[in-house]
Amino acid sequence: MLRIGNASGFYGDRFAAFREMLEQGPLDVLTGDYLAELTMLILARDRMKDPGLGYARTFLRQAEESLALALERGVRIVVNAGGLNPARLAAALAELADRQGLSARIAHVTGDDLLPRAAEFGRTDLLAANAYLGAGGIAACLTAGADVVVTGRVTDAALVVGPAMAHYGWGQGDLDALAGAVVAGHVLECGAQATGGNYAFFREHDITRPGFPIAEVYADGSSVITKHPGTGGAVTVETVTAQLLYETGGPRYLGPDVTARLDTVTLAEDGPDRVRIGGVRGEAPPATLKVGLNRLGGFRNEVVFVLTGLDIEAKADLVERQLTAELTDPPAEVRWTLVRTDRADADTEETASALLRLTVRDRDERRVGRAVTTAAVELALSGYPGFHVTAPPGPGSPYGVFESVAVDAKSVEHTAVLPDGTRLPIDAPAVTATTPDEAPELPALPRPLPEVPTRRAPLGLVVGARSGDKGGDANLGVWARSDAGWRWLAHTLTTDLLRELLPEAAELTLERHLLPNLRAVNFTLAGLLGEGVAAQARFDPQAKALGEWLRSRYVDIPEVLL
Repeated sequence: MLRIGNASGFYGDRFAAFREMLEQGPLDVLTGDYLAELTMLILARDRMKDPGLGYARTFLRQAEESLALALERGVRIVVNAGGLNPARLAAALAELADRQGLSARIAHVTGDDLLPRAAEFGRTDLLAANAYLGAGGIAACLTAGADVVVTGRVTDAALVVGPAMAHYGWGQGDLDALAGAVVAGHVLECGAQATGGNYAFFREHDITRPGFPIAEVYADGSSVITKHPGTGGAVTVETVTAQLLYETGGPRYLGPDVTARLDTVTLAEDGPDRVRIGGVRGEAPPATLKVGLNRLGGFRNEVVFVLTGLDIEAKADLVERQLTAELTDPPAEVRWTLVRTDRADADTEETASALLRLTVRDRDERRVGRAVTTAAVELALSGYPGFHVTAPPGPGSPYGVFESVAVDAKSVEHTAVLPDGTRLPIDAPAVTATTPDEAPELPALPRPLPEVPTRRAPLGLVVGARSGDKGGDANLGVWARSDAGWRWLAHTLTTDLLRELLPEAAELTLERHLLPNLRAVNFTLAGLLGEGVAAQARFDPQAKALGEWLRSRYVDIPEVLL
């Protein structure tokens, strides 16, 4: 059994978690996931200012206080904190080890940076272009004796799959084992989201300070998800289900090492704070790798007007007309959003107030900067009664655009740089799927519940949900809490009903996938997020709360479920 812990789910996660995971109990490997679509843009802008940057500097500070402890306890570290500059981070770690008098074998993985191939992608304005590498480079580094492995853009699950490959000697043909490790890696990748964080039924557990997750991975690829004893939060079938649904789509979960069949996953309680994952089937991976492209899309600005008391809509109309008249050269995109946070006969001024948000975007910074802020400020004494804004208007700020393309995996020079400096090429999988996007046979729907009395109530009383972003698309997973609930959910929550409950999705292309083993339906809402999180095209740009909005909507629910 190989114990793999996670201490970071994103760049900015709990700083102390790295040290705590080493101190709180035994581990064989400690991973940290620092990269996301938005993070790559942040790191690209860092690199523009200083070519020696481009990595997650937080990890270097964590290593300063934790590297000695990891070496003392024999815990190997695998992180993707290298971002756009894994070689520089590896060198900085070697310098740190020398300063502390430590003997650390440090390796890194490279080859994901495809920015020199920008013209191939039809763009000359890219800030970053990175292929999502698999786990082979990590495995090679660990097999060569590395204590620390730093990567750039690999798949999040690769941080778990790589150590398991090295430990058990799996090859490219061990598809079921690899798929099981991918599922375990997906559960771990977002840190405390597997132990009660962002969990729909959070009131059932103490998540004041949840611990971080651990996967006990076995030779056949099965695993047990748990956490260190005495740490906060909870590991249950439902917390693991929630994370499995996060940022996934259909039954086939494509990856560079294997395609994991999410419709084969089984979950079972294995004791307090222990959930066993088994049954995972794997198929050959696609012949291509996903490449994330980041570029600047233009500039944006935002002003939020506070409207208090009576005549809210008339006040909103007045300020919109006044400001529109002042913008003689208006930005390319102007959006007004009235958020009715006000209440009638309110006993505080804040609860008597609504917010009117003005968002502007343009390729020309001048059109969203002083021209907008000056026009807004000049209305202060000539506008609606009670005029004020939530913050002083500022200059425009750049926004990013993320998109993805596919390239032949064999055209990417995936390389493991071993502790002694040897550069070891990592071969792409020899056997790949010819139709990786072909949907598997649809599972049969469960028997519907018989006709029973219903009551109109919030959907979230009987189902959980977890949502997130994939580029410009949103993912929304919904699961039932019982077999009876699944029989109702599978027949009730159709794409048509979802359009009614979430009017923002009414005109979008929606996909619905059934995952009976998880008692879940998983939706993809194409284009809900525009050009991705960095473009901030929506109030909730990463769709983090989309599931909670759905759970708050009223539907007719069988009383037997309530």
